[in-house]
Amino acid sequence: MSTPHQSRADRRRATEARILDSARELFAEKGFDRTTIRAVATAASVDPALVMQYFGSKRELFAQSVQAFPVLPTTTDTDVLVDQLLATLGLKLGGLPEGTLAMMRSMLTDPAAADHVRVTLDRQIDSVSAALPAAEDPELRAALFVAALLGVTIGHRFLGLAALRGAPADRVAALLRPAFKALAGPPS
Repeated sequence: MSTPHQSRADRRRATEARILDSARELFAEKGFDRTTIRAVATAASVDPALVMQYFGSKRELFAQSVQAFPVLPTTTDTDVLVDQLLATLGLKLGGLPEGTLAMMRSMLTDPAAADHVRVTLDRQIDSVSAALPAAEDPELRAALFVAALLGVTIGHRFLGLAALRGAPADRVAALLRPAFKALAGPPS
């Protein structure tokens, strides 16, 4: 049985995907500064010149490899909003996409990564803020939700805090629920 013939475009897309997968893994593991084009090429089993041909620069490779940064869900019901926000902890503690890990690892050392994260988090804050009832300081409340979730994620995924690493996501969510409900304001 013979393998189907792959077109040149199909081979190109497969090579590009292999490079992006390798880049995501390396950026997630090492961050932007410590990841090299040569290391990405080696991991993808291609020549470094091919990485540059496909992506132009390390910055563009990074930008394309981290495009899947998640946005928080929204609703107008504060109880549902709190449940949705806390449900994202299961995803964040259970395993984030490599692109998200790469962005988070790089955001403290690379200004462009920090800008990307800031824009993404500002969108999340806007989204959560719009879902909060007409209360005092909805944008600040939303920023506190996002910052708390980010802090728990960093403490668990990057710092490996023992108390967070050993706790199931549903237990962490249960402990945060009263604070999040108070922050959200009265139920709708």
